[in-house]
Amino acid sequence: MGVIVQKFGGTSLATKAVRQEALQHIIQAKKTDSFPVVVVSAMGRRGDAFATDTLLEFMQSAAGKVPPREMDLALSCGEIIAAAVVASGIREAGFNAVALTGWQAGIITDNNFGKAEIIRIKNERLLRCLQEGIIPVVAGFQGVTEDGEITTLGRGGSDTTAVALAAALEAEAAEIYSDVDAVMTADPRLVPEAKAIANAGYQEILQMAQEGARVIHPKAVSIAMQYNMPLLLKKTGSRGKGTLVTHKTARRNKDIFRDVRTVTGITHLAGVAQVIITTPGLTGKEIETILSGLSAEGISIDLICLSPKINKFVIAREKSADAACIINSLGFAAKTVEGLAKVTLVGAGMRGIPGVMARIVAALNSVKATILQTADSHLSISCLIHEDKMAAAVRALHREFALSEE
Repeated sequence: MGVIVQKFGGTSLATKAVRQEALQHIIQAKKTDSFPVVVVSAMGRRGDAFATDTLLEFMQSAAGKVPPREMDLALSCGEIIAAAVVASGIREAGFNAVALTGWQAGIITDNNFGKAEIIRIKNERLLRCLQEGIIPVVAGFQGVTEDGEITTLGRGGSDTTAVALAAALEAEAAEIYSDVDAVMTADPRLVPEAKAIANAGYQEILQMAQEGARVIHPKAVSIAMQYNMPLLLKKTGSRGKGTLVTHKTARRNKDIFRDVRTVTGITHLAGVAQVIITTPGLTGKEIETILSGLSAEGISIDLICLSPKINKFVIAREKSADAACIINSLGFAAKTVEGLAKVTLVGAGMRGIPGVMARIVAALNSVKATILQTADSHLSISCLIHEDKMAAAVRALHREFALSEE
């Protein structure tokens, strides 16, 4: 057996009971002659003593405006504490382990504090640990610059750490443990009959992650796809198979479709707003001016519709007022529509299949969900609707494409 990287999220480490379940996964890998490398997030969620959001709020309340360098230094502590706790638990169970910070594990980043990028990994120390029978427990979400400054990788950084280490160590797989059984066909809080997706392609999971499915960070999926690193996404303590993510492709044999559905899953994103530029007859240069102005203020836009007659896009609700103000300051007029949501269907099987959009429209019509805007790619179709219709829309689409069937 080879190297297996196992990442445990904050909810998988929040209590002693769930930490014991995490330890069982690590010990089981060791007993089956694998070489586990463990990556941990800070323990718990906002309100728990050492969670990242708790540390963030403490720093803001205690010190006011904290410089990015000092904030990264403080936020790195949550994962370091988690690594020390988990390594101690492994040793108590009778196996040798060592807790390592991100920089002790050889993770070198750029100096973009708060959202640093990994530029290389020096894997010598980790390989030495494995050769000596020691289980390394690495603090996720962090690294160090070439000149010794501690950095953090941004939201989802522990996922990125795990997959990057798996690539650097040429591991057999990266296992991502969280508080959900697998990637689901839809959010089970909205669709109780949602099913676990047993197998999926990198591009499908990447699209679902980008569109609101919070099982793994998109950057981690991108790294896995680049290095052809299998991902296993499953619940800590579960005996279920989880979701295996690989370079899976749909195989077609004449008129028979094997191992492929039209739609793999449905995601949703609430809390968005539509910005409509009401100044008529904009030139291409004027549109460029508007988009450049938004970009300069760090405002990201989605579902972009540009045409000679109408120009509109979607934005996070909390940024809508800022966007309108920027557009007005440039000499153009805009209005915003709030209380909206985006629902997205993802699936490699949609490519080249006629009638998919007709079925989407029929499903949304059945629950009186008005489509305000759409966008599509070869893997997805997104619809902008009113937020109060979001739950009903997701359920209707789930039924229409029979995603509750095995």
